[in-house]
Amino acid sequence: MTDEFQIDIPPSFMALYVPPGKIKPTLGQRELAGRYELCEDLANLLTEKAANLQFTLGITEDLVLLQCETGLLTSPAVVTPLEARWVVCRLAELLHWPMDLLLLTTQALTAPSPGLPE
Repeated sequence: MTDEFQIDIPPSFMALYVPPGKIKPTLGQRELAGRYELCEDLANLLTEKAANLQFTLGITEDLVLLQCETGLLTSPAVVTPLEARWVVCRLAELLHWPMDLLLLTTQALTAPSPGLPE
């Protein structure tokens, strides 16, 4: 068994690539594992930066997370908008920060738009 197939991809990340009503991800195992590793690494790398921003600027955790997400989506973005949201949710989890607002707006991101086909 190779290392890439020993990576435990959490269901929250896997869900980014499973279309509604389906059970199979749209990416292959190797590509999905690579995307997950990139996003997990980004979340871990941002922990110190985010904690320092919150302390030095004296802003709320929500604002720090919003700034991190905005930075992740700045061109040229290396992650998709849904991956960026996953990264900041994971960042909040690593820092033990509340993420209620993030989860509410995540639902809005993933909900189908009214009047548009799914």
